[in-house]
Amino acid sequence: MPVSQIVRDVVGGSIGYEAGLDALTVAPAAEVDAELSGSLRDAFERLFKGGWQPAELHRVVARLGDPVKAGLVADASTAYGKRFSDVDPRWTAQASSLSSGPRRPDRITLLDSSLGLLIALRRLPLIDVLIPPPGTVWANPHISGDSRMLERVRALLAKAESTDFPAEAEAYSAKAQELIARHSIEEALTSVDRAEVVPFARRIGVDHPYESEKASLLDAVARANHCHTVWSPELGFSTVFGFDADIDGVELLYTSLLVQANRAMARDEPAKGKARIKAFRRSFLVAYAVRIGERLAQATRHEIAAVPSLLPVLRSRDLQVQEAMQKAFPRTVRSRGSRVDSLEGWESGRAAADEAKLR
Repeated sequence: MPVSQIVRDVVGGSIGYEAGLDALTVAPAAEVDAELSGSLRDAFERLFKGGWQPAELHRVVARLGDPVKAGLVADASTAYGKRFSDVDPRWTAQASSLSSGPRRPDRITLLDSSLGLLIALRRLPLIDVLIPPPGTVWANPHISGDSRMLERVRALLAKAESTDFPAEAEAYSAKAQELIARHSIEEALTSVDRAEVVPFARRIGVDHPYESEKASLLDAVARANHCHTVWSPELGFSTVFGFDADIDGVELLYTSLLVQANRAMARDEPAKGKARIKAFRRSFLVAYAVRIGERLAQATRHEIAAVPSLLPVLRSRDLQVQEAMQKAFPRTVRSRGSRVDSLEGWESGRAAADEAKLR
């Protein structure tokens, strides 16, 4: 049987995976390598043109637990970008940040990973194009806003993450939120009559374990900062819709709060019992997300109250954001809330959220 037919039959499910792998192992190496390389190249091109960014595709494949597969994605992302002269710098930055897999895996391991990766890639759907893929030039490429403000926020949140004193973390995080809110208000007021300022979307990775609870934390942060989210659990990311000044703040704040939550959770979790620890962590993150959402919403209301003329602007912008979200995801399902099985975890999560409280 031709090598190309074996690969098609394995991917299509006509023959079993193990039988197909055995057949490829004894087939001429040059034919097998050419067929798998060509099939993977076509699969990567389909996904990159279909909206997948290097970091997103790498994250989904890495979740399969095979570092060789993840390394193949990293190498393919770099190689694909080099084929074009017009490459968005954000796309290039993602590709260059990915690490290759183990060096020189043996041939059987490489065959196994390549065939398994091909099956996994063929199952992935096309998604919205948020960053122009290599070879594509957009008329008005968007580059994220005030870099000086973002650097100040990053510096404050880095200090909040590194300190062992809750009061210091609270002060740094509060100042970061203050900068984010102030910048958001300024951007909203100065862009009222600018037709080119429109909502965007950005996908943010939500990694296991406890993806549902982490997605809830991201949603709480997003809603308090004039954004909306759609979580795609099977793909490992949430899509955040909003204006870029707001999305920038959401991404920075969510990442920092998750670091602070993990540190507090490790500090407070019970010492024994696998089931007890799992229930504690899940309940902790649920409570943390709820409380952070309350605190951030309060901080946002406080900032808006100082600028009464902002309310009609925010209402108009929110309608634009919801319209963009509904256009991209016309059919969504409201996810079920996570169960709280540990009162200890719930109380610890709310206490940790209060330690990280934001004005």
